Amino acid sequence: MNPSTTGDQIPVVVLAGFLGSGKTTLLNHLLRRRAGNRIAVVVNDFGAVEIDAMTVAGQVGSTISLGNGCLCCAVDASELDGYLERLSRPTARIDLIVIEASGLAEPQELVRMILTGDNPRTVYGGLVQVVDAAEFDATRDRHPETDRHLAIADLVVLNKTDRVTPAEHERVLGVIGTLGPGAAVVSASFGRIDPGLLFDPAARPAEDEKIRQLSFEDLRADEDEDHTGEDAGEHAGEHAHHPHTGYESVSYDEPAAMDPRRLMTFLDSRPEGLYRVKGFVDFGAADPANRYAVHAVGRFLRFYPEPWPRGTERRTQLVLIGSGIDRDALAKELTVCAVTETEAATAPDESAMWGVLRYVRSEPAAEEAADPA
Repeated sequence: MNPSTTGDQIPVVVLAGFLGSGKTTLLNHLLRRRAGNRIAVVVNDFGAVEIDAMTVAGQVGSTISLGNGCLCCAVDASELDGYLERLSRPTARIDLIVIEASGLAEPQELVRMILTGDNPRTVYGGLVQVVDAAEFDATRDRHPETDRHLAIADLVVLNKTDRVTPAEHERVLGVIGTLGPGAAVVSASFGRIDPGLLFDPAARPAEDEKIRQLSFEDLRADEDEDHTGEDAGEHAGEHAHHPHTGYESVSYDEPAAMDPRRLMTFLDSRPEGLYRVKGFVDFGAADPANRYAVHAVGRFLRFYPEPWPRGTERRTQLVLIGSGIDRDALAKELTVCAVTETEAATAPDESAMWGVLRYVRSEPAAEEAADPA
């Protein structure tokens, strides 16, 4: 059993940020580090968009198969539902859908469309807001809506940190923390974040291992191909001492059932920086027939009950991913959620699952869920 899956639904991530923040650079990095995953890129814009060193003509309705196994669709937002339906068909074998919003788009509209959509094969994967560290104040002056975008972001990528001093870096981080207190924040140069923040890591690090930070040599290795919209000459040798924060993960594997109320208290009070929670939960006698796939990204939370597969050992398996999280504290909080032997011997409270069921989405009609292909 792979605890990183949630009903085989495809995460749909909205990648936003104002013009010049480095969205396409980040996307290029993601495509090059996709580790065999198939990515569908939906470009919510018109015009030429460079993706993975290939220019894709931005004609409405165009779908182009790239040599690296990714798909790119240049579409208007009104066509989004149709493309998500098409890209999420099992025959497309897509692992992740990234919607690159226009530099002047309102990302909350794209998020709303995903959350209110009826496609049973996709799930909201979070709003990633890319911020230019060097132009942060100027961007806020020109675009006051920046503050609103940061407030609803699930992950903020503070990009181009190689262009600012350490003191300025810390100042901007502080402002972002005030504007978007619920978001995980990752600092980067040239859009280099760990793809594991967006993909469910197939091979998670050891329990006591933190993902390696990018070194100066890593950044220099393919510098010429990695700064879409950036001047390479300005940055040569300037970013050796700036941090490039990856993510940390916590793996939780518990044979005892989980107490629904205590787990919901934990999930409802997720700490700052905890970006994703995925896996399967055993609620024991509270619902012995089903296991619950859980999917949380930023403030979004949903459970998906499903019958226990025949021959599957009943246990809770979760993966928690974030930036700047207290791994030991999270592990202890989860341990407290497990049902004790005394509790297991008593009859379950029929109202215990109410908190969980608030986050269970009603299943679509069978004919809607069927694959038209």
